Amino acid sequence: MNARKPRVHFLIAGVQKGGTTALAQYLNRHPDLWIPTRKELHFFDDESINWAGNLAYHYHHYEAQFEPAFERQLCGEATPIYTYWWPAMSRIWHYNNQMRLIIILRNPIDRAYSHWTMEYNRHLDIRDFESALELEPERCRLALPHQHRIFSYISRGYYSEQLRRLWTFFPRQHTLIILQEELRSAPSLTLSKIHRFLGLDEGSTGIEVRANMNSYASQMSEKARELLKKIFTPEIAQLELMLKKSLRHWLSE
Repeated sequence: MNARKPRVHFLIAGVQKGGTTALAQYLNRHPDLWIPTRKELHFFDDESINWAGNLAYHYHHYEAQFEPAFERQLCGEATPIYTYWWPAMSRIWHYNNQMRLIIILRNPIDRAYSHWTMEYNRHLDIRDFESALELEPERCRLALPHQHRIFSYISRGYYSEQLRRLWTFFPRQHTLIILQEELRSAPSLTLSKIHRFLGLDEGSTGIEVRANMNSYASQMSEKARELLKKIFTPEIAQLELMLKKSLRHWLSE
């Protein structure tokens, strides 16, 4: 670990379709925080960088995104793939081993459908949802040795694996795990918790923020929902043990 002082202090590092855009907009209202207007800088998951080489140039380019911030402000960014991307946590630790990480978890069943809806609306996936789930292992192998950024509807929902990887590099006190439903139902309380986690005075959340809401042409089929419940029931049970929090409602929503 070098002696340089990193410019970026915190990350909203996951999960995709979990409410990270809304959270970034909330946090940007605090006078002591600064988040770039451009969301998802995708620095620590950039596979075009030679991560085994001299990273000074790349760090400089990354930190240039935060130049408008005042010296007193804590800088952060929101790229929700960081929690999912296998090498990202190691890269984040090497950049700043004191980084604070905020993770929003969403019901993995609904997250998968929201993810597919986004890709389908973008015409990046032409398969129907049930077919996409069935073909996921085969299609994701096409991206090896990396993960697939588009077709990873189920695999992104294995949160316990992602948290274990995160906690390999960062102590739990450097991480804050919140649920999407907490942000939606009690934004002021959730924001106060995050401000305290970052060592700040509590700020006003202002008006409600609702960002990146998918347009659903149809609801998830019961067949797909039952399949995902079967897949994620053991995962949700494991996550409950890790977080010491009941998540049974995810299976009944």
